[in-house]
Amino acid sequence: MNAVPDVSLAAAAPRVVIVGAGPAGLMAAEALLAVGARVDVYDAMPSAGRKFLLAGKGGLNLTHSEPAASFRARYGERADAVGRWLDGLDAQGLRDWAAGLGIDTFVGSSGKVFPAGMKAAPLLRGWLHRLRAGGVKLHMRHHWNGRLERSDEGPGWRLGFDTPAGATTVAADAVLLALGGASWPRLGSDGAWQPWLRAAGVDVAPLVSSNCGFEVAWSEHLRGKFAGEPLKGVRLAHVDRQGRRFDRAGEAVVSAYGLEGALVYAASARLRDDIAAGGPTTVHLDLQPQRSEDELRQALARGRGARSWTNHLREHAGLHGVKAALLREGLDAAAWAALLADPAAQAARIKALPIVLTAPRPVEEAISSAGGVRLEGPQGLDERLMLRALPGVFCAGEMLDWEAPTGGYLLTASFASGRVAGCGALEWLGLGP
Repeated sequence: MNAVPDVSLAAAAPRVVIVGAGPAGLMAAEALLAVGARVDVYDAMPSAGRKFLLAGKGGLNLTHSEPAASFRARYGERADAVGRWLDGLDAQGLRDWAAGLGIDTFVGSSGKVFPAGMKAAPLLRGWLHRLRAGGVKLHMRHHWNGRLERSDEGPGWRLGFDTPAGATTVAADAVLLALGGASWPRLGSDGAWQPWLRAAGVDVAPLVSSNCGFEVAWSEHLRGKFAGEPLKGVRLAHVDRQGRRFDRAGEAVVSAYGLEGALVYAASARLRDDIAAGGPTTVHLDLQPQRSEDELRQALARGRGARSWTNHLREHAGLHGVKAALLREGLDAAAWAALLADPAAQAARIKALPIVLTAPRPVEEAISSAGGVRLEGPQGLDERLMLRALPGVFCAGEMLDWEAPTGGYLLTASFASGRVAGCGALEWLGLGP
């Protein structure tokens, strides 16, 4: 098909093209509107904010209420960089922003912050209405095809998109990419941009799984009978190859492929990196954190008499179902017989059940991804989130090299990075402070 001619640039106001209609891209659009820039947002999906809406299905966890210092520490090695983004839009700022859209928020029992209606759709509708009223033009079903060239007509850029009507080229004074990472590809975050930016001289760290489950070589018995069963009231401990310890209580889930759930996601970054550094790694589950090992040993030493092993565990150790099944998992007949004869060994195994994790699940199954455009170096980003290799091109959101746990931290930093990139584009265009 023939390409549509370049869209001409008006002299009256600079034009910024944003690729990606998620939280980062839309927040950048809002920052740009403040000074009257012309803003066009392009996205491959049929409608804006698809992943944002999915995040809100179970009740949109917008941000978190914990103190600023501990909030920023959640970003690990990127705490300083992300902290600078949060200087412009932190958790309270995000709540104030939502209030400006008519959406009240509240703090849940865990400290997580939710909209009063527990839904993403009303917030997104109000936001899009405000953006459109301010002049933002949304172009759906426009898939950026990697074409990004300097304009022949001036200092700007030309971008290529594939659409249902054919290929089209648009012109911009500045470009802002907010394409997401590589999780949830069916919602547009497919990481297809990685080779395109690398070819343009941008330093991109490989996108890998974050907030993800891990593979375990379960027996067919355990997989067939207990896949999908929750592990409530457990504690997970792990010491990585650098001697760093993770030890936290929570809940997990035994899946057909291995282990997942909030407790596993909280440790996923260090587990993933430990496996990458040296192969399979072992975590230890405390199946009864509220009881001491000595207490369990004494209880189990009372003997089971005519009771079955299942009833003995239930009565004296409080274990049944999947927790009881895990005690036998990975033991051959001889090892199992030895365990049955030794209450001390039973108690020790209940308090520190070893589980070998062989690999993280693929990035397309993860809640989020790590890796992306480097935040430093001559082929990375400057503090305005502009690509040093491509002046006038900015990046924001999950396509940047940072990660965060669940709990509102991902969304908050995505919003904040969008604001930084939008303000950076304004500065580049000579419209900022």
